[in-house]
Amino acid sequence: MKKLKDYKKKLIKEIVGFVQKGKDMMPKMEGIMKKIKTEIPIFFSTDDNYIPCLSVAIHSLEENSSSENNYRIIILHTGMSLKGKAEIKKFETDNVKISFQNISHITTKLTKDLALRLRDYYSETIYYRMFIPSMFPEYEKAIYLDADIVLQDDVAKLYNLDLGDKLIAGVTDQVINSVPEFRVYSKEGLGIEPKKYFNSGVLVMNLREMRKSKIEEKFLYRLLNYNLDTAAPDQDYLNTLCKDRVLYLPETWNKMPDFGEKVDANEIHLIHYNMYRKPWHYEDVPYSESFWKYAKETKYYEELKETLANYPEEAKKQDLVAGDKLVEYTKQIVKQKFKFADIEDDDLEYDTDEDQSTMEETNELA
Repeated sequence: MKKLKDYKKKLIKEIVGFVQKGKDMMPKMEGIMKKIKTEIPIFFSTDDNYIPCLSVAIHSLEENSSSENNYRIIILHTGMSLKGKAEIKKFETDNVKISFQNISHITTKLTKDLALRLRDYYSETIYYRMFIPSMFPEYEKAIYLDADIVLQDDVAKLYNLDLGDKLIAGVTDQVINSVPEFRVYSKEGLGIEPKKYFNSGVLVMNLREMRKSKIEEKFLYRLLNYNLDTAAPDQDYLNTLCKDRVLYLPETWNKMPDFGEKVDANEIHLIHYNMYRKPWHYEDVPYSESFWKYAKETKYYEELKETLANYPEEAKKQDLVAGDKLVEYTKQIVKQKFKFADIEDDDLEYDTDEDQSTMEETNELA
């Protein structure tokens, strides 16, 4: 195993310490800490370009929320405009509050390493969730959601799950399991059985256990020491780092329109418009009615409809090509001499719990 250079070891300690001390750089929250612990924290990562879609996601969350719960939406970003923040803040209600956290003081130290393996439509925002455990020590558990989702049920049901000592609760990724080459990539490239590979766009994060198991430090170690080729950057890291400590949720809590089993729309709790075919780009996306139902009740409806009407044919061709390229890319990674599956352990002295090798699935949310 390659040894981590001294300057990189120092950088890991510096970044982790900087994150943990980052609260000193955030807006002070004295007087509400006791209250905030009773709230349901929900994290999104985004930039100004995704504000219309984020607005639809937040609106759907609110429409399915309960007056019995308090919801704290926290937007992680590295430079949202004041105008963008103001538009998102308009969604606040009596029991849904929205705040913003600029994490550029962390990511600027890692810009080169974070960006090195990005491809297609990915941006550095996908990595922001990795820093939640240490940035928000007041929370023991939190929800993370991608911005390209629509909720059809109360997200509090996810939050109220008993995770025990599992690190993550999530849904098996149906894209991985729908493509033979992706299944090979998961098993041989990552060392994870395809049915155990989860999608990172909808997560219940056991922040207490993630801090205890030093997941962030291990992520930084692997990023700085290896920075391996990866098909789904943050998702592959999370799957390998949380291996065998995952609570698997029903597919209806992260339903991908073009993949997996056909499900009646009324039985779906959360729709995730992942991959290339977005309802604001393509007319025939399954379950797109739900997206437009909520979009119509936001100020961005006409803008999104215009985006749909004007999505160029060339872009659609590029989407198809990107899908084919991803398949070929995973085949190349599997052939590499050193990949995620070959990492035996992190060369750091961490106390971690023993692996729990059984695949446990909860029926609590079925």
